[in-house]
Amino acid sequence: MRRIMWLAGILLLIIVVLGLAGCDGFTSPPTRTTSSGLTTQNTGIWVSGTGEVTVTPDVALLEVGVEAQETTVAGAQAKVSGAMDKVMTALTDSGVKEEDIQTQYFNIRQRTRWDDETGEEIVVGYRVTNKVTAKIRDIEEVGSIIDTVVKAGGDLIRIDDLTFTVDDPSVYYDEAREKATADAKARAEKLAEQTGVKLGEPTYIAESTYTSPYYESITYGMAEMAILAPAPVSTSISPGELKVSLTVQIAYSIR
Repeated sequence: MRRIMWLAGILLLIIVVLGLAGCDGFTSPPTRTTSSGLTTQNTGIWVSGTGEVTVTPDVALLEVGVEAQETTVAGAQAKVSGAMDKVMTALTDSGVKEEDIQTQYFNIRQRTRWDDETGEEIVVGYRVTNKVTAKIRDIEEVGSIIDTVVKAGGDLIRIDDLTFTVDDPSVYYDEAREKATADAKARAEKLAEQTGVKLGEPTYIAESTYTSPYYESITYGMAEMAILAPAPVSTSISPGELKVSLTVQIAYSIR
């Protein structure tokens, strides 16, 4: 009996201690999580600003490859190797520098079919694919280079993607950053004016990140057009314009 009362006393003591730990003197001040993932106290004025710059692309990225299927790996690889040599020669003869050509993908894959009689997969051939990306610095020559490459690759040619971009986007991001910062400050000043407070100094600044310098991607079925057309056709390409955008988030103190 004494043992039971002793255990009950200990349990009561633990409950009292836990209750004291939950009193106001031990709680943290109210916090919130901002859109940037930062946890902070609910103070200051938080705003976002966006800057945008329209630019004319000066570089085209052409993703071109060759693909062949034969009953043996050696046969398919020989076809692909010969066709790719012609494609590479066509690119360099058209003014594309060797350092601006990079292999992006190489694959050898079995081709099979299901045999109902044996209940097994039967290998019927092998498909070999080789792709490169060529950086074309002369935008006006893009259409002509595509025509030349399609002719060189013949029926094995595959053009998967054509992307327009700028070779050095840093100057445009600097301009977009200035616009974004000014936009954020104007928003903060307006909020301060409407709420009757004075805007203080920035206490937090964050900039949106980007992982790729390519802003627009346009895909064409060039290979099918060249193969099915009864006569050679000239490929018409229009790079258009790109929009470089950047977003900043700024927290201002309240004076």
